[in-house]
Parts: sequence; C-alpha cells; structure tokens
Amino acid sequence: MAVKHDLAHIIERFTGLTVLVIGEAMLDGYRDGPGERLCREAPVPIVTVVRHTDVPGGAANTALNVAALGARVRFVSVVGADREGVVVRRALAGAGVCVDGVLEHPDRRTLTKQRVMAGGHLLVRFDEGSTETLGAECEGKLLARLRHAMVGVDAVVVSDYGYGVLTPAVIAALAEEQARAPRVVVVDAKDLVAYRPVGITAIKPNYREAIRLLGVPNDRREDRAAAVSRFGERLLDATGARVAVVSLDTDGALCFERGQPPYRTYARPANHARAAGAGDTFVAAFGLALAAGGGMAAAAEIASAAAAVVVAKEATAACSRAELRAQIAGDAKVTDLDTLAMQLERHRREGRRVVLTSGCFDILHRGHVSYLSAAKGEGDVLVVAVNSDASVRRLKGPGRPVNAVDDRAQVLVALSSVDYVVVFDEDTPVDVVRAVRPDVFVKGGDYTADVLPEAPIVEELGGVVRILPYVDERSTGGLIARLRARPMLERSA
Repeated sequence: MAVKHDLAHIIERFTGLTVLVIGEAMLDGYRDGPGERLCREAPVPIVTVVRHTDVPGGAANTALNVAALGARVRFVSVVGADREGVVVRRALAGAGVCVDGVLEHPDRRTLTKQRVMAGGHLLVRFDEGSTETLGAECEGKLLARLRHAMVGVDAVVVSDYGYGVLTPAVIAALAEEQARAPRVVVVDAKDLVAYRPVGITAIKPNYREAIRLLGVPNDRREDRAAAVSRFGERLLDATGARVAVVSLDTDGALCFERGQPPYRTYARPANHARAAGAGDTFVAAFGLALAAGGGMAAAAEIASAAAAVVVAKEATAACSRAELRAQIAGDAKVTDLDTLAMQLERHRREGRRVVLTSGCFDILHRGHVSYLSAAKGEGDVLVVAVNSDASVRRLKGPGRPVNAVDDRAQVLVALSSVDYVVVFDEDTPVDVVRAVRPDVFVKGGDYTADVLPEAPIVEELGGVVRILPYVDERSTGGLIARLRARPMLERSA
C-alpha cells in the first residue's frame, strides 16, 4: 500500500540500512554572478563571478543523497590525484559517506562539470576529466575495494555514466557477489543490458535511454507516457529486472513490475526548478525504499517526492530525510469547494483538463493506488471527492468508516497522482460535480454509467464519464472482513 503512514514508516527504516554506491564520481562547479554587459571581443555576456560553489556530482551525488536520507553509505569510485578529487572526497566524508572505497589514481583526472551562470541562468557548461576505461592495474585495485565494500550491505546502487569505471570485470564481480549474498540492486546506467548477469532488482532509465535500448523510434508527436506504457514488459525482459522505472522529467515516471499494472507518478511544478542531480536523488531514494521493504508504488512515490525536493533547490543538491518527510506530509492540497473552484479556473486558463473521482477510500490499498494513478492519466489535474464520516456511515453501516475523514484525506494527498482532495457530506457528489465541472468523471469498474446519478450532470456540463477497469480481489470490504476474522483464526490456532 502506498499510503502516507506506510511511506513515513518506510522512510524511518532508512536509518537501519547500509548501502553501497558505485559509479563515476564527479565535481559539479557553479560560477554565478550578474551578466549585464557585453564583451568587446564578441557579442557574449560578461559574467562578474560573485559566487563559486563546488559540490559532489554524478555517483558521488547519489552517495550524498543516500547519506542525507539517513542510511550508512559506502562509496566505491575512482578519482584523479588532483584538487577536484580532494574536494569530492572531503565533501563526501564530511557528509558521513565512507570513502575508503574511493581510489585515487595519478593517471586519471577527476570528472568535472563547470557551469557558468548569469543571474541564475545557465550560459555554458565545461566538461573535463578522464572518460577512458580503467587500466588493468587500476581495475584490479578497484575490484578489491568493491568486494570488501559489498560485505554486509543491504542494497547496491549503481550509477554508471559510461565514463570507464564500471568495466566488464567490475560488473562480473558485482554478479559474483550478488550470487553469493543476494540483496537489492538498483541500476541507473547507459548500458542496462550489460547488467543482466548481476540479477537486477530495478532499473531506472530515462525516456531516451529506454527507447534506445529497445530500438524504438523517438516520435516527438506522441505522448511519452503512452509510448513507454507499450514496452514496459520488453524492458523487463531485456534487462532481467523485476522492476523498471522510466523517468519522464517534468511528466513524472512510469513504473513496471511483472504481473502488475503500470504505475505512474506525477511531478509537481517547482519554482526555480533545475534538473541537475534529480535523477541521482530519485535512484538513491528508490533503492533505499526497496531495501526498506517498500513495494514498487511506495518506492516510486518516495523517490518522486525526494526528486521534487531537490529540483526546487539551487544547483546540484541532496534531499534530507526531514525534507522528504515534510514533502510526503504536505505534498497535495485538502481544500473546500469554493477555494477549489477558483484554483481549477487557473488550471483551465492554462489549458489543463480536470479529472474528478469520488469514494470513501476508507482503507487505502493497492487497488485504490492503481485506480487513482490511472484516473490521473485521463487528464492533467486529479480531484478526489471523499465521503465524510456521516456519509460513509449512511452508505456502509454503523461500523464504518474505519478511518476518520481527516486521516483518509491526508493519506490520499501522499500520492503524487492526487492534486486536490475535497470532502462532501451528501450521499452522492452531485454538488461537487457542479462546482468542479470536470472534463472527465471517473469511477471504478464495479459501476456502470447508467447507474451513476452524477453522470447526467457531468454530461450536461460538457464532460464525459469514464469507467476504469476494476482491480480484481482488491476491496476495502474484503480487507476489513479478513482483519476481523484474524483474531478468531488466531484463537482457534
């Protein structure tokens, strides 16, 4: 279940985990200042640098995020015997990352990405450092550090940028250690197929990497989520992974797991958002959530929330456990009808389609989570109308609801698919429909349009009714019956 309480419980378990991060360490540099004059030599701005920031990037940023989220971290990588390498190692060690596995090699230069900013706007980026494959001597030393670092870890996160550190021999060593003591392995790599022998738990390609892996043409006219949804099983087959999460940048992420329907998370717009490092944060949080016992949907929600924290920050950054808890707790809006109507008018002016669904949502289970994710896919803004406690009692009987409406509403807002929650006291959400004027009204497959009292009003207001497939064997009533039967079964055992 991807619910608020469960997400918070999973996050609390991060502190008991030990994670190995392996990949290319980088140094991300930022030179920022006003750019109000043009250069005489050429029509380019002159930037008067007033701020100079260096922070760990690449796999080093992944390790930094794992540490910030509360886990113990061991980092394995290669840096040069240069100033940049010293800065990366010191920054990681200062954040609590164990850098005993970081090899300093005199024949390599530390990977750096130097950005020049004018008034907060990126003008140019300079990339430097060694990108060739490791030599035999360096590779041998790295293998020894890798094997030592893997002892007793709960999870491995691979952050492979394709810059020569993850050689075939290193990948083979990962496979051997994984066969000896299986643990969660999450891979973010340019060449995911190369990791198939490792026994991957999850992969995290971006959209371009996914379609390139499968040889699918990039049709820029097609919705990316719709395109990805067609080849989720093929991604799992090609890589041998149990879970695949395809990141779609501002469009969120689409998740696949064998035997389960696809699950989508939705990115929330943030002021001053920057993409640098967001993927590193996502894979760090996703790997931790899986290692902490979370399922695919819960891990994806946690990772999306962590990424939302860092894209709202300046430069390459990390998400702390406290920031993640706060993001999960206040990620969406519980509102009243009048305020909601005004907010929806703004969305309509910006061309967004409004989707409305309703229900008791008494005990949120996987069927609900999948249903709400699918409902969001019918438009751009999802509003969930929730029956009040009195309304639930009239509909379900005196023993319901199990959870009070404030708890039910707060559980719903932990899902990235949910934009707004509004509570109604009537037996049907007819008044909500009139106020929201949805473009699409969605209900589950246990209903039909001809029995919904809301349907004529939706259509009268210019909207359409969609009945989504019902998730078999997933119902609140069935879950409550099993919970009530358990004490009796335990007494008779």
